Amino acid sequence: MTPSSSAHATAPLAATVDIETPELVVLSYTLAGIGSRAAAAIIDFLVAFVLFIGLVYAIIHLAPSDTASAPEASDAWALTVVVLVQFAIVWGYYVLFEALADGQTPGKRVLHLRVVRDGGYSITFGASAIRNLVRIVDMQPIVFYGVGIVSLLFSRSGKRLGDYAAGTIVVREQLASALTRETHRGSDAGRAEPAALHTRLTEAEYAVLEGFVDRFSQLTRERQAALAAQLAERLAPALAGYEGSDAARLRRLLTDERSARHAGVAARDDRGAARERHAIVAAGSARWAAFATRLAEARRRGLRGLSEKSVREFVAEYRDLSADLARLATAERGRETPELFYLNRLVASAHNLLYRRRALTPRQTVRFLFGDVPREIRRSWRPVLLAAGLLFVPAFIAGEAVYRTPGVAAMLLPPAMLDRAQEGVNRARSGEGYIPDPQVFRPVMASTIITNNVQVTFGAFAAGMTAGVGTVWLLIANGISIGAVVGLYASKGIAALLLAFIAPHGVLELSAICIAGGAGFLLAAALLLPGPRTRRRALAENGQRAIRMIAGSAMLLVVAGTLEGFVSPIEWWPLTVKLCVSAATAVALVEFLRLGRTARGAAPTPSARAAPLDLEIPVDHAGGHHAR
Repeated sequence: MTPSSSAHATAPLAATVDIETPELVVLSYTLAGIGSRAAAAIIDFLVAFVLFIGLVYAIIHLAPSDTASAPEASDAWALTVVVLVQFAIVWGYYVLFEALADGQTPGKRVLHLRVVRDGGYSITFGASAIRNLVRIVDMQPIVFYGVGIVSLLFSRSGKRLGDYAAGTIVVREQLASALTRETHRGSDAGRAEPAALHTRLTEAEYAVLEGFVDRFSQLTRERQAALAAQLAERLAPALAGYEGSDAARLRRLLTDERSARHAGVAARDDRGAARERHAIVAAGSARWAAFATRLAEARRRGLRGLSEKSVREFVAEYRDLSADLARLATAERGRETPELFYLNRLVASAHNLLYRRRALTPRQTVRFLFGDVPREIRRSWRPVLLAAGLLFVPAFIAGEAVYRTPGVAAMLLPPAMLDRAQEGVNRARSGEGYIPDPQVFRPVMASTIITNNVQVTFGAFAAGMTAGVGTVWLLIANGISIGAVVGLYASKGIAALLLAFIAPHGVLELSAICIAGGAGFLLAAALLLPGPRTRRRALAENGQRAIRMIAGSAMLLVVAGTLEGFVSPIEWWPLTVKLCVSAATAVALVEFLRLGRTARGAAPTPSARAAPLDLEIPVDHAGGHHAR
């Protein structure tokens, strides 16, 4: 990646990425660096920490003051709120802020950073979810973001693994209004009518003169006189006709040169299209300033806050400025001047506003959850089947091994599970259940189970970015653990005790794990077997598919966790009743997976044909992008 800078040293020295818009205009975005992204992450961590501390403080003051009394339902629900809000802060903070605040968390807003999709478009809820779930891998080891930092260092477009999977980049925003004074610098000297074919100075000479005058007051008198004499000798032909001291003549020359350039006179060394660049700036600067004002209003109120006539005028002006940008970029011949930088920021800001995602409606949400999600799970049956094999085959082998040789259980299970199985023998004799019924604390148990299981599926999905190695390990490890537990209880003759507990929620929970594993394998397939696609495009497309599967997995786990917390521990329900609950969940799962089908031979309905805008992640918009 080659950083670029302004010819006049006014544009920041930074890595940029060029994006071609549907109007066939190339926009240049400044990529956010590691330092600014780390600073934003620290701010976000502090905000999230304060939110959690505030939650704990509120819960403590809402809890009963008499700690000696027996736990009540209010205590259970208070703890349930803590568990759920903690989960929401850990996993929802980044996703919701980026999705609802157009790519900006509070930390990114302070540092003027924004997450956008590869085409320069606003981030969607789906893309935000993907990039932040893969954060599990990026933040390793532990929470030091070693993987993410290495990825940023080697990425030409400043992407961590989550950005690759989501098809996003993080850019640094500089509002056009902050550049207006620089762009119109020298306008106070008046606008001279072009009286010559070209200016007296070349661009290089003009840059040297401008730098000298800017720094003149910072120099000692001796240094001022020495440098003024040197520069006057170098620019002697251009200073012909000027009177006074060297410093005074140089200032008047700079004033005239600025006026000539703002009047549209070409620089002395310009040739071909480059001769038009000052004329383009002179003719368009007033329109650009007016558009900057209109753009600021549109960003503040949103396009919906403007009248139909104002929106049409805004779009027409955007197209005019896009044409100006294309002409100016050609005339500048690759140089990044303040005017080009300013105009690029104006057009880029307007582009983001015009192509901003629409608000997610309840109808789109329902269509996504009960149409797109089951359709994607059916489509991805192969990776789901692979995940099921990696879960159940090791489970069968481990279960058989422990059943035949109970001593093997000590090698596969933690001591706490061995003690629970031994206790289970006594519980079975006394007619009790697998675990004590929490009763009052059922909501806490349900919320804890849901959040834990959802995090496991998030991990199985994110681990797909390790080329599937992490996903394989998670599935096999969980399969061995499940199989060993079943084998241990069977060897003690109390398998029915375990089955009575697992039956109500087991179908949904195990299915959710397989679906999440399949989502992880979609990411792995993009890395290992991209086919004719580039790996970047394959990751973005497969990530779009995978996030639908994770949404489905999370839905199943919410139901499964609720059953595990409220139904599975009930001791007095006979096994047959719980098996009926299990059968009901299996039927409901099959019916859920059948949703989203269209009649054979029938054309898809508009709702089936168009995916929800907010949850989709289009890729390769109008030529994509390249970093430089």
